Amino acid sequence: MTTLKELEKFSSNLKNTSLMPALFLGHGSPMNGIEDNEFVREFKKLGQQLDKPNAIIVVSAHWETFGTKVTAMENPPTIHDFGGFPKELYEVQYPAPGNPKLAKDISQMLHPNYEVTLDHRWGLDHGSWTVVKHIFPNADVPIIQLSLNKSYTPKDHFQLAQQLQKLRSKGVLIVGSGNMVHNLRQVAWDKISENYGYDWALEARNKMNQWILDGNSEELINYRSHGKAFDLAIPTPEHFLPLLYTLGLRNEKDEVSLFNDVPLAGSLSMTSVKLSHE
Repeated sequence: MTTLKELEKFSSNLKNTSLMPALFLGHGSPMNGIEDNEFVREFKKLGQQLDKPNAIIVVSAHWETFGTKVTAMENPPTIHDFGGFPKELYEVQYPAPGNPKLAKDISQMLHPNYEVTLDHRWGLDHGSWTVVKHIFPNADVPIIQLSLNKSYTPKDHFQLAQQLQKLRSKGVLIVGSGNMVHNLRQVAWDKISENYGYDWALEARNKMNQWILDGNSEELINYRSHGKAFDLAIPTPEHFLPLLYTLGLRNEKDEVSLFNDVPLAGSLSMTSVKLSHE
């Protein structure tokens, strides 16, 4: 657990604020970085509703590492970690500053229960910038990324997130970015832009949504025990695990809401989650 001394040290670097929301964003296709669609419009609306944070931490499906890492550079590069998209998408830059001090503080705050390495090579991958740019288009909020440790169990990820809860009262907006239902091998390409889901995708999505609203994180942590629909919905864990970080940040007084809650192309869910302390 975080000690009082560590929290006091951290509190000297960021002022106290009202409790910031915590988010899980279904980021979908990289094209959401430049398109104007129903999902992007919801991200933009969210940006109009949120108070400007002191900093942003993103846990993205697209940064998996052995060991836990946190970006610690002054100016994180915009990473175009995808292929086969229009030139316009590769030209996008999101020049938000980093926050090396926050990265170091997080590393120290989580020690010794979690070993967190300061990283100077990554940056902002598309799980981060394609959504955050719509919420904070001025790129004027410091942003860092926290990696997904491939050695961790789902419960490990959830418990690490619980250690970050105090950051919400320091004006830090923590964002998990992935997709709750994400099976690219099963995509119905003839319905790529349609709000359509296979039966198994709808079954998994509906159960996950209910558990989120009920505060039943245990069932979500144990997602591998729920049968074929979940095996198909979550064939690999990286797009699902960021959701556990958001849920690990939950305060008992939080209100929970879902948005962009639609299936897409048969085997994807764009569902996003907001935890807020009104």
